[in-house]
Amino acid sequence: MSDLAAPRAVFQRLIDGVTGRRYAELPLLYAEDAVVTHPFAAPASRLVGRAGLRAHFARVPELPIEMRARDVVVHETADPEVIVAEFAYEGRVTTTGRAFTVPNIFVMRVRDGLIVESRDYAHHAAFAEALADAFP
Repeated sequence: MSDLAAPRAVFQRLIDGVTGRRYAELPLLYAEDAVVTHPFAAPASRLVGRAGLRAHFARVPELPIEMRARDVVVHETADPEVIVAEFAYEGRVTTTGRAFTVPNIFVMRVRDGLIVESRDYAHHAAFAEALADAFP
């Protein structure tokens, strides 16, 4: 496996794409039949396939936020396809100036350089609180 196809490198491209607001590129990091779950979303969500991810990422540019990733720690597991990544998105709502921090843990399976499965444990309530008065 090339270094670019390694799970750690794919994860880094994912968070770089999110924080760089390159949302149109992000679905290409996923396999055609990828499954991504957000167990802590209310209600929990499940995105299936690259098309589902494309639709998901297409909604994100509407959000008035700027973010960066901090405190990134990637744990490799006994399974060479699986990593556990801990990090926080630190950001600001551009319409209100409100600062926010959203802790995350992603459990990702990467095969042949593409994400095939991910369980994204994000603090969705922190996003919702930060964006509560962001839209006029």
